[in-house]
Amino acid sequence: MQPSNPVMVKVVEPAVESTTVADILIGALGLTGAMLVAALLLGALLGGLLIGIKKLRARYNLEPIPDAEAMRVTPGLPLSSSSSGTLDT
Repeated sequence: MQPSNPVMVKVVEPAVESTTVADILIGALGLTGAMLVAALLLGALLGGLLIGIKKLRARYNLEPIPDAEAMRVTPGLPLSSSSSGTLDT
């Protein structure tokens, strides 16, 4: 029979780095800054795209018909009898 010697194992946990208030604030400001830069870039991209579309429409004379002309609304003229009901007072 073999002698049974107990095996002792000591588990050493790695040191945990403590989180301070300054770490949290710096992380929040970093995230806010990244979101701000992303919003500025996307806003500039969308603005440039809209300006480019407007310039292309002007260059190729593709301006859309104004709403007043498309709906045939003319200021100062009475409504036609087909589009308005009769009002009895």
